[in-house]
Amino acid sequence: MNNQHLETGITPDAILDTAQAANHLGITNPQTLAVWRGTGSYSLPFVKVGRSIRYRFSDLDAWLESRARNNGATA
Repeated sequence: MNNQHLETGITPDAILDTAQAANHLGITNPQTLAVWRGTGSYSLPFVKVGRSIRYRFSDLDAWLESRARNNGATA
C-alpha cells in the first residue's frame, strides 16, 4: 500500500512547517495557525521543536476528519 498523500507525495509521518500545514488545510494565511494556537480556538495538535512549531501530517488529516459533519448541527 502506498502511504504517500496523492497530491503532495508527503508521507503520513512527515513533519510540516506552518506554511506547509496551512497550505494542506487550505488556509491562505499561515498566521491563522498562530492565532489558533494562541487563543485555543481550535485544538489543532502541533509539535514544538526548539522555537519552531511543526505539525505532523497525520495529525492534520485526523483533525480534518474530526471536523467533518453530515449536517449543520454542531457537536
